[in-house]
Amino acid sequence: MDGFGNDFTLAFASLVAIINPLGVAFVFRRLTIWATPSERAQLSTRVALYAMAVILGSYFFGRFVLGFFGITLPALRIAGGMIVALSGWQLLNRSEQSASPEVTNHASPVSMAFFPLTMPLTAGPGTITVAIALGAARAERSGIGVLIAIAAFFLATLAVAAIVLLCYRNADRLAQLVGQEGARVVTSLSAFLLLCVGVQIITAGAIDLARLAIAQG
Repeated sequence: MDGFGNDFTLAFASLVAIINPLGVAFVFRRLTIWATPSERAQLSTRVALYAMAVILGSYFFGRFVLGFFGITLPALRIAGGMIVALSGWQLLNRSEQSASPEVTNHASPVSMAFFPLTMPLTAGPGTITVAIALGAARAERSGIGVLIAIAAFFLATLAVAAIVLLCYRNADRLAQLVGQEGARVVTSLSAFLLLCVGVQIITAGAIDLARLAIAQG
């Protein structure tokens, strides 16, 4: 039971820290400011489900997909970090005016559900890397330890998806709670943190790539 608790805590804490559902909820609200409440609720549900699928898919199959295409984890981090950093930079430079009158340009709100709301905003390269790393650690176990690790990670992913759904669905209420100016500040701060996370992922990938080159050289 201690093993299950440790595995659950590690997976849950890692995923919540990298996703930051509460902070990203304000970014989600800004990106969907044109949507109606029902459309945003539908988007929230889809994003939570898609994020869960991405996390679990990365956990179980990430290593095999990367191996099949010959992609290393450092390369994934660098490419993914660029996407995250670019998303943060664009959000920092997007004005309220440019974010609001976009209703007519969206044929269907669900078209945004996977990209960019799930990837890279919610379950981006950092999340995928964490899931792949935990999946690799699971592969080193045997017997009942594998089942414990899988059960713990699945429940942790389910809990994180529920938090994402709760935060995204109540993005308007959160914005009302902190006020218009507070929402603007939190959104800008979250966008800046998103930019920083992207740079950090790129840096970690570059360091790992350099170590790999030195080891092979």
